[in-house]
Amino acid sequence: MTTFDKREEGLEKKFAHDEELQFKANARRNKLLGLWAAEKLGMTGPATDTYAKEVVMADFEEAGDNDVFKKIRNDFDAKKVAATDAEIRRAMDEFMAQAIAQIKATG
Repeated sequence: MTTFDKREEGLEKKFAHDEELQFKANARRNKLLGLWAAEKLGMTGPATDTYAKEVVMADFEEAGDNDVFKKIRNDFDAKKVAATDAEIRRAMDEFMAQAIAQIKATG
């Protein structure tokens, strides 16, 4: 194996690792976001975990974060929860930072 081949293989492994970390961070962020939204929606007990799972699953509907945002926005609108788009986006950003920190802390 040449030096170029070794370097290419290393870069491919790093890319795969980074993609896996990004997937985990997104899933964790979505769970945290779902728990936050469930509380705002007045949910308690097992309903909060169920709702958080629905938010995680919503992320698979389309590429990017818009599907998660739309789910939260639609659910808030349906239950007349007062939250601006900016507040939801800010929560998404804050929970992503938390998710990344948690993943780094657990290795």
